[in-house]
Amino acid sequence: MGDSLPHFRYHPDPVATGSIRASADRCVCCGRSRGWIYTATFYTACDVDGPFCPWCIADGSAAERFEGDFTDCYGLDDVSMDVVHEVTRRTPGFHGWQQPHWLTHCGDAAALVGEVGHAELARHPEALAQLGDFAPHLGGDAAAVLFRCTVCGSHLAYADAS
Repeated sequence: MGDSLPHFRYHPDPVATGSIRASADRCVCCGRSRGWIYTATFYTACDVDGPFCPWCIADGSAAERFEGDFTDCYGLDDVSMDVVHEVTRRTPGFHGWQQPHWLTHCGDAAALVGEVGHAELARHPEALAQLGDFAPHLGGDAAAVLFRCTVCGSHLAYADAS
């Protein structure tokens, strides 16, 4: 099916999260059809007439050429600018009902696991506790976005609802 996907430290399985899918479409940045295409958010004032391939995301060329970001920098206040740039400009974003944002822990951005319901989140009590009284309401139009700390392995979550 095309080339092997590049590795994204902060979004290790973008196919499972739905941010990248198999496609024969050509990348608007490099013009190549490599078997995979990006499907989530891109924030820019430029006109972008087509999708990006994962390789143009990984090397930063899509963000540079189209002067944009794949995710908002909200929540990335306590990490280095190098990490902010890797998350916002060289990591696939993800779908959300509200504006998606990245969580941090131990001075680094966390790795996105994906959207989960109450049953999946219950396997990570430290993340479940972060949702407080909202946790029992997960399901239907409400989900948790689960992350894993790249330093200590703790799980983190925030609620996302329509």
